[in-house]
Amino acid sequence: MGDTISNPGPRSEAIRPNKATWGWIIYDLANTIFALGVVGLYIPSWLHESGLPDSALAITEAIAGASVMVLAPWIGLRTDRSTRRLPALALTTAVAILATAGLASFSPTITLVLLGIGLIGVNSGSAVYDSLLPSVSDVATRARTSGLGVGIGYLGSFVGLGLGLLAFEVLDAGYPTTFRFLAAGFALFSIPIFLWVREHPTLQSGAGSVNPFQGLIAAWRKAARTPGVIRFLLGRFLYTDAINTLIGGFLALFVLTELNLSTREVNNLLGVAIAAAIGGGLGGGRLTRLFGARRALRAVLLLWVAALGLGAFTAAIGVTWLIWVVGVLGGLALGATWTADRVLMLELSPPENIGEFYGLYATVGRFATILGPLVWAAVVDGLGWGRTAALLILAGFILAGWWVVRKDVRVGAVEVSE
Repeated sequence: MGDTISNPGPRSEAIRPNKATWGWIIYDLANTIFALGVVGLYIPSWLHESGLPDSALAITEAIAGASVMVLAPWIGLRTDRSTRRLPALALTTAVAILATAGLASFSPTITLVLLGIGLIGVNSGSAVYDSLLPSVSDVATRARTSGLGVGIGYLGSFVGLGLGLLAFEVLDAGYPTTFRFLAAGFALFSIPIFLWVREHPTLQSGAGSVNPFQGLIAAWRKAARTPGVIRFLLGRFLYTDAINTLIGGFLALFVLTELNLSTREVNNLLGVAIAAAIGGGLGGGRLTRLFGARRALRAVLLLWVAALGLGAFTAAIGVTWLIWVVGVLGGLALGATWTADRVLMLELSPPENIGEFYGLYATVGRFATILGPLVWAAVVDGLGWGRTAALLILAGFILAGWWVVRKDVRVGAVEVSE
């Protein structure tokens, strides 16, 4: 049995997304320009051409992840206690855009610092962005809206690839201009959410004086008292450990080095994966509505394990064309993962703690971004086992996450069962 929701009403499913919903969806597109255009392709390519080790990217992402671990729950708590979330989103978005515009314009050290600042801005803002989902949807349309956000959001990857292709390949303008083009795309598509979304008043008022560390501790205590939350967050840590490591640039490094693909070929591979991710996001929304968020998520995690196993097999036997199959499977899994797990987090969160719990949701993703790249660097640079072994270890993390999220959870009128 999937999700059982107390009579949402059949007519709610027929409601088309309104302007506010589209503003929220389009921001997902803007966010994805950074995630896959900057971090997924051009930063790894810049790192490779600069002769820097994998550990340089790993350390940068780890430091940024540690910062988000503390900041995201605190920002979520403050937005829960205020009447607005959009000002916090505007601030984090501006930080990310400005940092992106400066990438590769200075020394490698400064570029890595700016990358870390951009990652902090994007991922702290994502917690605020996700917590706006109740303002642009209801219980009946939540899964569909989340799926549209992920599916259409991945069009941002095509925009990012197109902007990068124009700057880097057509204009031959180099990395600094390419990153400025990507920053401009991020800025442009972030505008609608601030113009079109009208927030619902939150349940609490008064920003309070809780400092970030107190906010983090308080949020975890509340999560421990809420059924199902800790188990879900532990499972999310395990599977995002692998997924965020891969889309954080290490998959691009894998195909550049182990399969000897060119930057243009990696660009094309990402295009195929992104097209699949759009279908995964839209299909994941339907899967979540039909079978429930938890069941949909577990099915998608098994698809991830299959994709990574095939990727390792491709590198081992040297049959390069199989990587295109991996791209399709991974893209489908990527889009469907964020659709299902975002909805499951909302189902588990009490209304008065949505922002705070989405801060924890972002925190475990960022902690995974600390551990995952460090594990990759330890396997590749430390132990010398190679990138294929690192890929298989990440598949093991996803399988562990699948096992952890297997249990039933019950929240209010929503039941997710085996």
